[in-house]
Amino acid sequence: MKKKTIYIALFLLLAGVANAQRLKDIAFFKGVNQEQLIGYGLVVGLSGTGDTYRSTMTHQSVISMLKRFGVKVPEINFRTRNVAAVMVTASVPNLAKKGAQFDVVVSSMGDAQSLMGGTLLLTPLSDKTGKVYATAQGPISIGGFDVRTASGGRVSRNHALTARIPNGGIVETDLPGGTAGDSTHIKIILKDPDFTTANNVALAINANYQNAAKAKDASEVDVTVPQNQQGNLTAFLATLESIQVQKDVEARVVLNERTGTVVSGSNVQISPCTISHGSLNITIRSYPVISQPSSFSQGETVIFNNLVPTVQQEENNTVAITGATNVQQVAAALNSLKVSPRDIIAIFQAIKEAGALNAELIIM
Repeated sequence: MKKKTIYIALFLLLAGVANAQRLKDIAFFKGVNQEQLIGYGLVVGLSGTGDTYRSTMTHQSVISMLKRFGVKVPEINFRTRNVAAVMVTASVPNLAKKGAQFDVVVSSMGDAQSLMGGTLLLTPLSDKTGKVYATAQGPISIGGFDVRTASGGRVSRNHALTARIPNGGIVETDLPGGTAGDSTHIKIILKDPDFTTANNVALAINANYQNAAKAKDASEVDVTVPQNQQGNLTAFLATLESIQVQKDVEARVVLNERTGTVVSGSNVQISPCTISHGSLNITIRSYPVISQPSSFSQGETVIFNNLVPTVQQEENNTVAITGATNVQQVAAALNSLKVSPRDIIAIFQAIKEAGALNAELIIM
């Protein structure tokens, strides 16, 4: 009996006209951004799941750390299965001041089996220039487990070699930058450069502050601070952040062949075309035939596998698209074919090759 598999195609159905968004959701003020910090540290307290003797960096790091505390240990036969060498990374707003806390990510560097139950020792975090701006320390959380038995069995959930420490980092020195400009002039940078959106930002600002903004290019909008707002720049910036802006989006179809996910934007259109889809299933089954000789004969029992092929072809489904002006019509047309997401990916590629897909096709 042939099993029928039900596939679910997930389409992101957006509105035909994009809703206005706050300026703070699509742009940021130049000089106000995130700083990437990184550090090398040790996670201790593991239950025999740390780095083995083959990870020489862990071996050397533990010995160097103990020397700082006045403890001398022999390097011969030194074992560190309860310790793992890790890289600690974080993204910190450059507006953060001394004493601010932030989350850090801890990732194994050696051949540890799991970081479950470990604690990160005090680790300095530096920027790309090597200057230390923060430190990190604390018990880690992996959000899962990885348990292995002596007999070779293993039970795991999620990835056990990457973890987080909520509020595990502390800013020790104010980060560079952190200013949106002077009291008379600021610059707004779009997260996704687009000429139409940049012009919309300038128009929205000028509707509140006449002739204050001018779109310089697809990603930057210059704003002159009105004289009556120069005494309180923070309040002016807060007002700008809340301004509603119409963001323009490109027509895109994103295909993920690894997961079979298809996501279509609201501006996707398909020109008139005809799509035909069908499949051919061939099943070969074995029907063994046993030949049994009569009693007291010299014959042997022989088993013959009689392979019988069966062919089943599903009905060809054909759908004619007279022209789809939004993603809902595209989804309805393709869903009427009753095909899987992976088949929809192939159909979208064929539509693009035929010149009927009026959108950018992105394959991940």
